[in-house]
Amino acid sequence: MIIDPIVDLLNRIRNGYMARLKEVRMPYSRIKSDILKIFVKNSYIVSYEVIDLENNKKDLLVKLNDVRVTKYVPSFKRISKPWQRIYIKHSDIKKSKNGHWIFILSTPKWVITWYEARALSVWGELLCEVF
Repeated sequence: MIIDPIVDLLNRIRNGYMARLKEVRMPYSRIKSDILKIFVKNSYIVSYEVIDLENNKKDLLVKLNDVRVTKYVPSFKRISKPWQRIYIKHSDIKKSKNGHWIFILSTPKWVITWYEARALSVWGELLCEVF
């Protein structure tokens, strides 16, 4: 049983990059799918697709960037945990120093990045940071 599906997602992607895999497969959930949309938009992964299995189950197939070509392995850090939720207002979100970091928030507008949260002036739970 997976306690925290977001940590499972981040660890599988990180381990896939470290093992130089081309694809990583994991169980489906809507929040994972929304986080992967953000990763595709910010070029941390190539693409992902939802695979339908029998018995109304789904899997996510994530295609990773080739580390030999990009020479870059993204780092993932989970901030808010199931036993310690961290909420943040849009005015408290600070810009990243080098412009390459992104923070992912779960808001009433669903899962968005920190710069979208600042533009929409919404608050939310700070899920993770990617750099």
